[in-house]
Amino acid sequence: MDKSKVYYSNLRCKPGVNLLKKLRNLVKAAGIEKIDFEGQYTAIKVHFGEPGNMAYIRPNYVATVVDLLNSLGAKTFLTDANTLYKGRRDNAVDHLRSAMVNGFNPIAVNANVIIADGLKGTNYAAIPIEGAKYCPAPKIGQAVADADIVISISHFKGHEQAGFGGALKNLGMGCASIAGKLELHSSSQPKVNTENCIGCKICEKNCNHGAISVGADRKAVIDYNKCVGCGQCVALCQYSAAVLAEWDTSEVLNCKIAEYTKAVLQGKPNFHISLIMNVSPECDCWGHNDVALVPDLGMMASFDPVALDQACADLVNKAPVINGWKPASGYQYAGSECNCGCGHNHTNASDELFKFIHPDTDWESGLQYAQEIGLGSREYELVEV
Repeated sequence: MDKSKVYYSNLRCKPGVNLLKKLRNLVKAAGIEKIDFEGQYTAIKVHFGEPGNMAYIRPNYVATVVDLLNSLGAKTFLTDANTLYKGRRDNAVDHLRSAMVNGFNPIAVNANVIIADGLKGTNYAAIPIEGAKYCPAPKIGQAVADADIVISISHFKGHEQAGFGGALKNLGMGCASIAGKLELHSSSQPKVNTENCIGCKICEKNCNHGAISVGADRKAVIDYNKCVGCGQCVALCQYSAAVLAEWDTSEVLNCKIAEYTKAVLQGKPNFHISLIMNVSPECDCWGHNDVALVPDLGMMASFDPVALDQACADLVNKAPVINGWKPASGYQYAGSECNCGCGHNHTNASDELFKFIHPDTDWESGLQYAQEIGLGSREYELVEV
């Protein structure tokens, strides 16, 4: 398979050239104008951020892309699908309000927001794909399914179940309807390590499906008849009590995400942008964010979402870890020098950053599977703009 081109811009600026201009120059150099946008319904997939989280993409960057696409005749709209977990984005009313609060409104970004899967997350299209091992007809939010063109703008970061969140996670998980997210998580039911559970009830309070209860013994119990495997308890537990069960693998989840991404992009012109800034250890779905893992590194763009994710992961793994970083889960970064020759402060050559932060995850399997099903290539040529 030929190498895909991934375009990169650092974050250095000088008078007359700010970050917004650099982003515009980046996407133009990467060839976004090769797409015929005239009169085409163009879905711009972004994560609006759970209110309280401050690591999500600033609307200014999104507005820069919107203005460019509008100038090319596109009918642009920003979109995301409703969430499984209990929060302020699990229905279209609250989701729209959250988007507006975080700056994604027509005044700031010059585009309207459409929640992809409707009021209650039930508005979707089942899109058949060839060669799927897990999800033969992914359930994609109707607004995305109806779009003529798909553009993704991703905040590259860690993720508690996928390892990291980039273009594939933004598209595959982010465009899935509520039913789709159930399918994605259906084998991801967690378990409770009772030895670690202190009965704090944070899992019980935040379970959107009433599947967790803390008994008189101050131990959490999961009702698997109600559990949908959304993973919120795993992400919020501070004591490593809610963990992935033996029958659950991050590998399967990432492969499903690849299949859902294939359904989202199937038969449509598409283009992808990732901002490697505020690289928080966990998803922007949470109403908080921990300190970034590495310094802000730059912006990347490509027609190939697989190559883009691989390039972003490679860049992060070569970067120095921010001094004093410690994940909330209790893992402590070892700080021993990497022997891979990069000269940076990794644990060791085989224990790269995302797997160290979330040791039960396997992001590489998702990219490998995405390549196998024809979504893109892990081999890339980096072009600096």
